[in-house]
Amino acid sequence: MGFFERLKSAASAEWRAYSEHPFTEAMADGSLPEAAFRHYLVQDYLFLIEFARAYALAVYKSPNLADMREAASGVSAILDVEMNLHIKLCAGWGLSAADLEHAPPAVEMLAYTRYVLDAGMRGDLLALKVALAPCVIGYAEIAARLATRPNASAVTNPYSVWIAEYAGAPYQDVAEKTRTHLEGLADRYATPAREAELIAIFGEATRLEADFWEMGWRVGRR
Repeated sequence: MGFFERLKSAASAEWRAYSEHPFTEAMADGSLPEAAFRHYLVQDYLFLIEFARAYALAVYKSPNLADMREAASGVSAILDVEMNLHIKLCAGWGLSAADLEHAPPAVEMLAYTRYVLDAGMRGDLLALKVALAPCVIGYAEIAARLATRPNASAVTNPYSVWIAEYAGAPYQDVAEKTRTHLEGLADRYATPAREAELIAIFGEATRLEADFWEMGWRVGRR
């Protein structure tokens, strides 16, 4: 069993609550209230800004040039590609760039991103990448699963674009490269003595990811 699979197995309850959250299930069948998705989109934009900071921290934490280049490419992908795609997606939901930039951050967004940055500040590059893994790799797994649902790609499903973006080959490739890099870091730095520490980081980051879905889910149920 690979390192990432061991993390998922050890935090199986948290992973299930995150990857099978009702928010994701409702995207697959198109039943998610629009207010829930719009709220999620705004907070995800703010999250991407903090995510870029985490990858910038990964550059600093990198022990060699190869790791630095991998982290730097992540910063560039977020700032130069993913944020523009996100703004375009939000525009389709009636959200302007100004709406996104001036939105107040939700407690759940702050809790998650501050945890990731703190894990990176206190630990090494492996600890930071473990904290980031539920998002980067998790979105690919979630979207790939949702894409197999009967109504996921239906023209009438307003969330088909989101599912297609993360289930598509470009993002799946990003997630696979992230996973491969994580496995390489684990081979170098994941000693048996650190296993419990890394599992705890992964479990907490996964729980906070589930809270991010729950944030939008609550808005939709008001």
